[in-house]
Amino acid sequence: MIESDRAHDAAPEDAAQDTAQDVRDDEAVSRFVERFAADLVEAGMQRMGARVFAALLVSDSGALTSAELAEQLQISPAAVSGAIRYLAQVDLVAREREPGSRRELYRLYNEVWYETLTRRDQVLTRWESTMREGVKILGPDTPAGQRVSETADFFDFVQQELPRMLERWRAQQAARREAEA
Repeated sequence: MIESDRAHDAAPEDAAQDTAQDVRDDEAVSRFVERFAADLVEAGMQRMGARVFAALLVSDSGALTSAELAEQLQISPAAVSGAIRYLAQVDLVAREREPGSRRELYRLYNEVWYETLTRRDQVLTRWESTMREGVKILGPDTPAGQRVSETADFFDFVQQELPRMLERWRAQQAARREAEA
């Protein structure tokens, strides 16, 4: 079993999932999965990873087995395996063992978007640093140097704004949970 520091943060099972499953239009859900997966692919995600991620996202429990994913998406177990490997590498899913079984269960993390954006800060820092080096190499007064400098400034801006945005998101979520209680 592959452990993650955030395995305890994986999405909890939904007690009402069987009831919800009975009232859903499976074809409409499938079309939604494919449409969202296409959006993710357009944004740069691997195609099969995007399809598996979307399928996990729309499952009430946030977790499915390889067989369930293969059946739902009409793909091979090898395709599921490759997609899960990719999604685990980019820290979007956790692998777990089903209790009393040798089968693995693939689960989305709670607050997957929040966690993904939080980790992007490290990437933005690296990109900004690379762009600053590029400005020195290209020359700050050249058209290319100015374009690369503006890119570095943008990455710096996003880094400065991201923590504030995530704090506002946390506050909004807390207020929503409080209102629902």
